[in-house]
Amino acid sequence: MRAVNLIPTEQRRTPSGAGAGKGAYAVVGVLAALVAMVTAYVLIANTVTDRENDAAVAAAEADRLEAQAARQAGFANFAQIAQTRLQSVASVAETRFDWERVMRELSRIMPAGSWLQSADASVTGDTEDTSDSATASGAAAAAAQPALTVVGCTPRQTEVAELMVRMRAMHRVTDVELNESTQDEHGGPARVDNCGSLYKFDVTATFTDTPPTNEAPEGANAVPASLGGGS
Repeated sequence: MRAVNLIPTEQRRTPSGAGAGKGAYAVVGVLAALVAMVTAYVLIANTVTDRENDAAVAAAEADRLEAQAARQAGFANFAQIAQTRLQSVASVAETRFDWERVMRELSRIMPAGSWLQSADASVTGDTEDTSDSATASGAAAAAAQPALTVVGCTPRQTEVAELMVRMRAMHRVTDVELNESTQDEHGGPARVDNCGSLYKFDVTATFTDTPPTNEAPEGANAVPASLGGGS
């Protein structure tokens, strides 16, 4: 016959080993959770530290590259300045009129007793004040040739013609044009700035647009034959 427990269920006594087993499981679960949290914290902290180190390395590399770019920018600016100055010098050289050679040649072809009052020259052929001709076409300006205009005094009219012949033989001269040759009979005594009763001449010589060379003109004390001398 099987025994029957007649004590009500709520009044029955729980075995001593059952409660202790459940408490041990709870403690183990809490410890496992704490270990998992600590492990996760360590992993996250290590990841953050690695990221911070990488960011510091990247910032240092960026600073180095920025400093290098600044140094190279200085060299680039220097090269640009040098190129600009080179272009400026080349532009000035292209618009330079060979005054040294022209004046040496003029000093050898001027007739005796004659002198210059003024000499104007331009590589574009504009030897006068052309403020009223600013509307000239670009094609005409491009076709302009270097020109020299001289104004001076000479004792005789025939010497003006001799001067023009000699100027035509000057280096690179292609044409000589007489603008004026007049005499003021009541002009009084001649001075450096006033021809007086002498002849005042105004002559324009046109040159080729070939760049001048470094060749010095030949000549001696007398007017060279190549410049119309010897006559």
